[in-house]
Amino acid sequence: MKTLVPLWLLTLLAQAPPSTPPQQQPPITFKSEVNYVEIDARVTDAQGNFARDLTQADFRIAEDGKPQALTAFSMVDIPVTRPDPPLFAKSAILPDVVTNRTPFEGRVFVLVMDDLHTAFSDTPRARAAARQFVERYVGANDLVAVVNTSGVGKSMQDFTSNHQLVEKAIDGAMGNKEGSSTAAALADYNQNQQTRGMNSNANASFNEMMRWNNARNSMRTLRNIADYMAGMRGRRKALVFFSEGVNYDIVDAINNAHATDVRKEMDDVVSAATRANVSVYSVDPRGLVTGMEGAIEIGSFASDNSIKSTDLLNELRIEHDSLRLVAEQTGGFAVLDQNDFRGAFDRILQDNSSYYVLGYHPTNDKQDGRFRNVQVTVAKPGLSVRARKGYVAPAPGKKTAVASDKPGTTSPDLRDALESPVAISGLTVSVSPVVMRGAAGKVAVVMSIEVDGRALTFTTTPEGTFADDIELTSFATDTNGKVKDGSHDQLKLNLKPQTHAFVSKDAFRLIRRLQVPPGHYQLRVGVREGGGGRVGTVVYDLDAPDFSKAPLAMSGIAIASGSTSGMPTTTPDPTVTEFKDALPAPPTPTRTFPRNDTLAVFTEVYDNVGKTPHRVTISTTILADDGHEVKKTEDERKSDELRGPGGGYGYTTQIPLTGLTPGRYVLRIAARHTLGTGDPVSRDVEFTVR
Repeated sequence: MKTLVPLWLLTLLAQAPPSTPPQQQPPITFKSEVNYVEIDARVTDAQGNFARDLTQADFRIAEDGKPQALTAFSMVDIPVTRPDPPLFAKSAILPDVVTNRTPFEGRVFVLVMDDLHTAFSDTPRARAAARQFVERYVGANDLVAVVNTSGVGKSMQDFTSNHQLVEKAIDGAMGNKEGSSTAAALADYNQNQQTRGMNSNANASFNEMMRWNNARNSMRTLRNIADYMAGMRGRRKALVFFSEGVNYDIVDAINNAHATDVRKEMDDVVSAATRANVSVYSVDPRGLVTGMEGAIEIGSFASDNSIKSTDLLNELRIEHDSLRLVAEQTGGFAVLDQNDFRGAFDRILQDNSSYYVLGYHPTNDKQDGRFRNVQVTVAKPGLSVRARKGYVAPAPGKKTAVASDKPGTTSPDLRDALESPVAISGLTVSVSPVVMRGAAGKVAVVMSIEVDGRALTFTTTPEGTFADDIELTSFATDTNGKVKDGSHDQLKLNLKPQTHAFVSKDAFRLIRRLQVPPGHYQLRVGVREGGGGRVGTVVYDLDAPDFSKAPLAMSGIAIASGSTSGMPTTTPDPTVTEFKDALPAPPTPTRTFPRNDTLAVFTEVYDNVGKTPHRVTISTTILADDGHEVKKTEDERKSDELRGPGGGYGYTTQIPLTGLTPGRYVLRIAARHTLGTGDPVSRDVEFTVR
């Protein structure tokens, strides 16, 4: 299993040493055609409202003045979906199941915390601005990633819809901006005055080198992110760049030795972003600034007026110019000198919610690395069109690596799908990962995987059975993008008529297990039907806790039900026996059950108090949407029932759903020591009765 490159790890690749239709959104695709251009256009009427009634015939597109034939057209109109927690809860309950049953239909945001160009003292402002954007303007249906420009992993997060993880990454950002060039020049001036001009301009030279290096690293991070998202088609991609701007004058090459290099790095960002249809929105988190904020720290300026206060104003101009350049040339805009970000953030949201996607194969297919002007117009009068002004053609000599397909490894089609930023919905897959104590200090992740059989194309054998080949790959990557455990299986289904009749109308189930060290992971599961059939993937943010740390800990919750007990189940790994004796049927990722169903639940409670005799109380509660208890049971375990040192109590109970009205409920299992040692532990699972 190879090491995947997560989005945030691209910042490490950028580091350089100091020396050198309206009802249904069009699906996202992940193709990498070189000779294909995608432009998104936002069309508004005289009142500024989005025009939703246009067709492909209404658009005209020209490249360098030559008409182009549209080969792809769709309207994207994405609603903002807010989290929907139970009425009694302050925040949404994190799902314990992941499925691709509903295709991804949200926005794609990458938040770049430019710590290399954010002053340490401005860190709280940068964090607050980014958190405000997430809390108020990012929907529950959106995907967000957090990246910084210095490559510090604690303030990174790959694509997720979990806002808690996003905000945790934002709060890990820490400004590390190089000092003012004016301050460095003044330090040299004062030192030279004291030594009568015998010292060189060491401070200014070192400062210039560091500002050059930081500028390169920040711009290369933006370029790598754009390249990473280039294959994501059918959606506008927004890169929100929280930065105070690059303090390096790219115009004055006489006094700035690396001006040409920095300008090229900025041009490379624009080139990559325009090719990938990525819009950059630059946000200066300082708000309204005057350019004189550093004057107090500097104190008095040079007596001969060679270094003066206007130099600070010039620094601010240079910083803001850099933010404008990368934003305005990629179809975004810069948010500068604003203490209230609400209007700008709302505009970013609108830009990425309602627009038309126009794709074409340009008649000029030369790969010459030159800028191509693109003009988008509409035939209907009274409408305004805002679209990117062009793109930079690919440079010559770049080749796309061809993935190998060695026997026993994941096929190229499934591998490409697993590496995409979002789940692929070609084949419906649902996964319920249950974290439990594993062997040798590791955490076992036992997955119940259901594959929708209605999309499978079985072939009839001479023996009258129904055959199909299924490829299954699952793996967990840590925060460094390294695969810690994974599996690959080739399943040959050969179903009897009765079993085939069930599967073709419902699904079949697989049980798989991975083992990882305690930590945070991204779990990816992909299924592919043989013979070039459909592919489906899911992505899940997995927390694998160290169950030995707290006095009391609890595994995940496995749920089996009577309504799903008859589903055909296969276990490629015969050593997976965690639920064999604990549940009457294999666990299911289904979370919607009929009123006459009965649930069987299983969890393990890990007791780390020690040898002092004690008891542990375990309760199971069903809460209605408004928080009132509709069912509750309690059980008590003695410490001498523990299984092995640092052992756990295997807890199971059955819950008849008879009497529950249709609606949303929460299953809560809680445990506490009778000694009063440590905090109680609990887990919540949301489910629906139909």
